[in-house]
Amino acid sequence: MELTSEPLPQESRSETILQTISKVQISESGEFKPDPEIYSHEHLLSRAELLLEKRIKNGDPLASFLRGQMYFEEGWYEEALQQFEQNTDFQSMYQLGVMYYDGLGTPPDPQKGIEYMEKIINSSSPKARHLKFAAAYNLGRACYEGCGIEISEKDAERLWFIAADHGNPKASVKAQTALGMLYSAKHRKDLKKAFFWHSEACGNGSLESQGILGLMYFYGHGVRPNLKAALECLTAASDRGNVYAKGHLVEYYYKRKFFTKAADFAKRTAENDDVEKLAKATDCIPFYIKRGLAMASFYLARCLQFGLGTQQDLAAAKNYYSKACRLDPDLASELELLANHGRI
Repeated sequence: MELTSEPLPQESRSETILQTISKVQISESGEFKPDPEIYSHEHLLSRAELLLEKRIKNGDPLASFLRGQMYFEEGWYEEALQQFEQNTDFQSMYQLGVMYYDGLGTPPDPQKGIEYMEKIINSSSPKARHLKFAAAYNLGRACYEGCGIEISEKDAERLWFIAADHGNPKASVKAQTALGMLYSAKHRKDLKKAFFWHSEACGNGSLESQGILGLMYFYGHGVRPNLKAALECLTAASDRGNVYAKGHLVEYYYKRKFFTKAADFAKRTAENDDVEKLAKATDCIPFYIKRGLAMASFYLARCLQFGLGTQQDLAAAKNYYSKACRLDPDLASELELLANHGRI
């Protein structure tokens, strides 16, 4: 299970820092005016920096965090790290924990990242309260991966339980999804628990869990098989950008002999194959993104090879078979074996 850090929890704001700040501009008199939204991204960044610099000089403690967070959201990690290290607030501390653990703007230092997360969890300050669930998830991730701390699946499970908080939508939804995946693992298989946690996470907005929940309904894992619910979950997840769900929908269309639909949907899915960009946009795990792309590529290759739902093109078929192998060799091998035995 390949995990990622929990993004900084937001109590109310859903926009990026730049989107928020760009709604106003600084007039020469220092007053705020509505932003006519005619400026370039670079211009807005310059204006935002000017505004935040002025607020910092006026003693606004929040402005220092906002500047660091703006740099972080822009991918300027070295600048963000430098700013966060000058700050003393808990949100900056949280971001430092993430950056040191993941090696953003600095060489990875998991132990230092863990120390920041532990400070948040152990703090009695009300200002740290909304960060505790996310910090517990990140510590659980460290225990699960054995990175910067002794590996312990038991401690990971304990911390994720704390972070998931019985399915609380304001807690760590990533922890809820992680528990669902943990209980789906072969050595820990408890599919009823897995279904419960994926259901909680899906209800709280997890795109990852929504796709997995569709498959659990489809195959009857932890719940009675329900094709209608399965297709509803997979389609909704697909519409939101879940590539793993898209790949399984391609497979469903192909096996039901909806070849035109399968070929068209597979082509649209396989064309967008920037895994890193997709992971950032959807917050889905790269492993499952690659698997969804590989599945779409393989079935598109089948359609092209045999002229099913599209014009036959053996050269293109070969390219898509190769693409499936590059993205997920194990899955491609498994699908090829099924095809050779006439099961696809």
